[in-house]
Amino acid sequence: MSDRFKKFDLTGKTALITGAAGLLGVEHAAALLESGATVILTDISMSALETAKATLARDADPARIVCLVMDVADPAKVQAVAAELDAQGRRVDILVNNAAIDPKVKGEQGVMETSRLEHFPLEQWNLQVAVGLTGAFLCSQVFGAAMARDGKGGVILNIASDLSVFSPDQRLYRKEGLADDMQPVKPVTYSVIKAGLIGLTRYLSTYWTEQGVRANALSPGGVFNGQGEAFVQRLASLIPLGRMASRDEYRAAVQFLCSDASSYLNGQNIVMDGGRSVW
Repeated sequence: MSDRFKKFDLTGKTALITGAAGLLGVEHAAALLESGATVILTDISMSALETAKATLARDADPARIVCLVMDVADPAKVQAVAAELDAQGRRVDILVNNAAIDPKVKGEQGVMETSRLEHFPLEQWNLQVAVGLTGAFLCSQVFGAAMARDGKGGVILNIASDLSVFSPDQRLYRKEGLADDMQPVKPVTYSVIKAGLIGLTRYLSTYWTEQGVRANALSPGGVFNGQGEAFVQRLASLIPLGRMASRDEYRAAVQFLCSDASSYLNGQNIVMDGGRSVW
């Protein structure tokens, strides 16, 4: 590695990623593997994790990829994973809070979750907040505290969204032929969770500073993943770069935010949305 890029080198570091079997979770893992880290992939399904590992192992040493089932919304299960890693002698140097329940836009069907605010089920609110926000709190509480406790410091990266800084444009999800009160929308939970992650990031960034723990957030824009043409065109028209992101375009940002290359960056929300938030 060139001397100019040594601060990006994560050789000898271990990163734990939540929601690691998802679209961006795999990309975050690939980014950290490229920089030399060992990655702990966590999610609620071992089969999904094994699929993610097989994908990642095409370009990285499988010995640096560990899969553990963990429900981030369950404190006992988060503690159990921490205990297992401790028993293995693995220290978590980097925590990437990525787990979320995100209703996706696929094909021409619109948003999978079509519950409007007036009728949004409380059980869905509780479930989505538990995974996307409470889960980040629980993992930070357990793994962040461990980083601080031994005095070696570490990095917490919360994966938010461009919707952490502006409201969803519900016109993106409209379907012809439906009455206004039946139109699909981006659920309220998504905006609340992602904005909450920014508040959590700021809190964490000042909490363990004396122990060398930094916290930042990355707010990606929309990633192309087979959405329908009409939706893609509508969204692209709102983005100065004129397109959605490719799934691998956030890798370098993750490498920067999780390494010593960003050693003086703390408490910030890096909005990487093709410029959408400036319009």
